[in-house]
Amino acid sequence: MPLDCVIIGGGPAGLMAAIYLARFRRRVCVVDAGASRAGLIPRSHNVPGFTHGLSGSDLLARMSAQLADLQVPRVTAEVTHLAPSQNGFRAAWAGGEAEAKAVVLACGIVDNHPPFEEWRVAVADGLLRYCPVCDAYEAIDRRIGVVGPPAHAAGKALFLRGYSRDVTMLATAPADAEARSRLTAAGVEVVDAGDVQLKGRGCRLEACFNGGNTAEFEVVYPAMGAEVRSRLALSLGAEHTTDGYLRIDDHQRTSVDGLYGIGDVVTDLHQISVAFGHAAVAACAIHSSLPRRLV
Repeated sequence: MPLDCVIIGGGPAGLMAAIYLARFRRRVCVVDAGASRAGLIPRSHNVPGFTHGLSGSDLLARMSAQLADLQVPRVTAEVTHLAPSQNGFRAAWAGGEAEAKAVVLACGIVDNHPPFEEWRVAVADGLLRYCPVCDAYEAIDRRIGVVGPPAHAAGKALFLRGYSRDVTMLATAPADAEARSRLTAAGVEVVDAGDVQLKGRGCRLEACFNGGNTAEFEVVYPAMGAEVRSRLALSLGAEHTTDGYLRIDDHQRTSVDGLYGIGDVVTDLHQISVAFGHAAVAACAIHSSLPRRLV
C-alpha cells in the first residue's frame, strides 16, 4: 500500500509536518539527507519558550525524539528522483523507494559561502552569521561586516544599521550610484572588495581585500545568495520564481496536484517559526484531502 505522504527533508519544516501527520494517524515517512541548515545554528533566541536560546542541533534532536515516539520511519538518504505514479508519486533514493499519495518538499536551501575555509568553525563561534532577522539582536553595538554583491548585501546592511552604528558593506561587485547613496546616507560604509577573503583572528574575523587592505569585524554576515533545493519539484513542472522558490497557494500546494512546499524552499524569509507555520498548514491540507480515516 502506498503511504499517505512522503516528506522530503528533515529540518524544522519537514519534522513538524511529520509530527502533525502522524498525530492525524496518517502513514508518513521522512527521507532526509542529514544536511539541515538549521543544524548549523549555534543558538537561536527566536524559538518561543526557550528564554536562553536553543541550538539548532538540540531543536532537531528534540523533534526527532518526538517523531520516534510517534513511530514515524525515517530514511537517511537523498531523494534523487520524484515522478508521478498510479498511486500519486514515487520517490526514489540510493537503495530504496516509496510511493505516496502526497509529497511534501521541505528541502530548504544551501547558502553560498564567502571565501573562508573555516566558515563552519566561525558559524559555531557566532562570528559568521547568515540571518540578521534571527540574531541581529545579539549583534547590537558590535562592529559588523556584510559581504556580498550589493543586490544581496545592501538590504541586509541597511537592516543591520538599526542595531549598530558600525556597519560596513564589503561589496564583491560594483554598487550603483543609487545604492551607494542610500547606504552612505544611512551611515553604512561601502568598501569595494571584489577579491575579499576572510580569516579568523581570535574572537574576530579579518577581511583581506584589494591586494593587502584589511578590516576586522566582531560579526560578519555573508549575503551571497543561496541555492534553492527545488530541483525535484521543477522536474515535475512546478511553477517557481526566477530564484527557484516554489510558488504555492494558501494551503502550501504547488501547481502540481498532491505536491506541497514548505519552509525555505518556498520563501526567502528563512525563519523556524515560518517553517512551523507552513508545516501545520500543509499537514492539515493533506489530511483533509485524503479519504477519511475511520476506526
